Amino acid sequence: MSFVISPEVVDQGQRGRAVAHVRELGIKLPTFADLARPTEPPAAVAKKLAAVAPDEPRAENLWRMHWYNAKDRREKVSTPGYIVLTEEVTGVKAPILVLLGRRFPMISAHKVLPAYSGLITQLVTGRFDPTRQKAVWPSTGNYCRGGVSVSRILGCRGVAVLPAGMSRERFDWLEQWVTQPEDIIRTPGTESNVKEIYDKCAELSRDPDNVILNQFSAFSNYLVHYVCTGLAAEQVFEAFKADRNMRLAAFVSATGSAGTIAAGDYLKQRWGTKIAAVEALECPTMLENGFGEHNIQGIGDKHIPLIHNVMNTDMVIAVSDQVSDRLNLLFGSEVGQKFLRSRRNLDGDFVGSFADVGISGFANIAAAIKLAKHSRLGADDVVVTVATDCASLYDSERENYRAKYYPQGFDEINAGEIFSSCLSSLATDNVLELTDADRRRIFNLGYYTWVEQQGVSVQDFESRRDQSFWRGIAESAPAWDTLITQFNEEVQSR
Repeated sequence: MSFVISPEVVDQGQRGRAVAHVRELGIKLPTFADLARPTEPPAAVAKKLAAVAPDEPRAENLWRMHWYNAKDRREKVSTPGYIVLTEEVTGVKAPILVLLGRRFPMISAHKVLPAYSGLITQLVTGRFDPTRQKAVWPSTGNYCRGGVSVSRILGCRGVAVLPAGMSRERFDWLEQWVTQPEDIIRTPGTESNVKEIYDKCAELSRDPDNVILNQFSAFSNYLVHYVCTGLAAEQVFEAFKADRNMRLAAFVSATGSAGTIAAGDYLKQRWGTKIAAVEALECPTMLENGFGEHNIQGIGDKHIPLIHNVMNTDMVIAVSDQVSDRLNLLFGSEVGQKFLRSRRNLDGDFVGSFADVGISGFANIAAAIKLAKHSRLGADDVVVTVATDCASLYDSERENYRAKYYPQGFDEINAGEIFSSCLSSLATDNVLELTDADRRRIFNLGYYTWVEQQGVSVQDFESRRDQSFWRGIAESAPAWDTLITQFNEEVQSR
């Protein structure tokens, strides 16, 4: 397998076919800078963009793949959308700011961002021929949806590989977007069965027309979140604190593919922010070298992603899927919403804003509360986290949970119990502040996936211990932008 893809052309002939293909489609590709600090798109794009719905498979939506979309997901705003959680909800003095991935186009989740970066870095270097090759997207849900949407826009086939046990809504979406029904490949298991995805991809990779775009090992995933999500989190913090003397104390993110948590590296460099990695208590891989199954959809585990900068991570926090499932029910049901408004006196618009929070977002929120309690953070300490996707992706999961655990009906007493146990009185167990020995243990655990199973050399694997390696990835963004710009110029030339 390729380790780090450098911003340099490796196959001029294949790149030439990609240029001709994109020229025929009439597409201009945004750079990393365009997505990190979005300004006005090119005039030809801007002229059409207002008439394009955010969920259409149209090339103009490539220019909406950033954190700065308004609530309607059409217009652009100066500050990324976020929810502020205060003590009346969380029981902690530290404000918790939740970035909203819901506002991204096509899939209503920010995983479209690493999907784009993964395919574009292949395209502009001549590693991918869109006229004959298929892009294969291994995922537990949102990343493969992002990959299929970007593939469709760029006129090539995208193949989604994901566990059969993921939410019904994921498959409903995929069925509407894939080119052919066989482009949805269901692997055994659920959220924790990542190795089964890898095994299927190993089988598919025997065909040279299949290009595997593995988010768990693609450093373009790390790069795009460092550049784009890191800056978005910083701007949300600066907008919230205004002129107040506040500290960006922590960035909290479920690891999943370990792309999003790269934003923590950016924030630590800029603000000295602590980085907390979140996982499911039912599968405590980082916490205990453990295993198991869980339902926090969006955070595959039982392995350490190659792109996780473990040696820069400060804390590991485990959250039970019972917490995220119960919060999904509390905020997503009429009974729960009524309780929050009438019994907790929460503003109706605030309660309604949780339509922008999915199951993994609730896990991140719970972990942020645990961190704030454990670290005894005060009112001037700010915690930032992310809601990857939205509640509507989990309507079926919510109903399944209600039927299983509340067969006699879900009432306001039940809602009050959830509010107390999962928010205001959430326990601080399963929080680990990492020592150097802990970091080495977690780092070493990745050996068995990446060296023994996936063929990464020991030398490449070990190079990731040093922070200079990760700085090199982050600092490659301008070179990638130059390559994308050159590609666009060739597309526009005749």
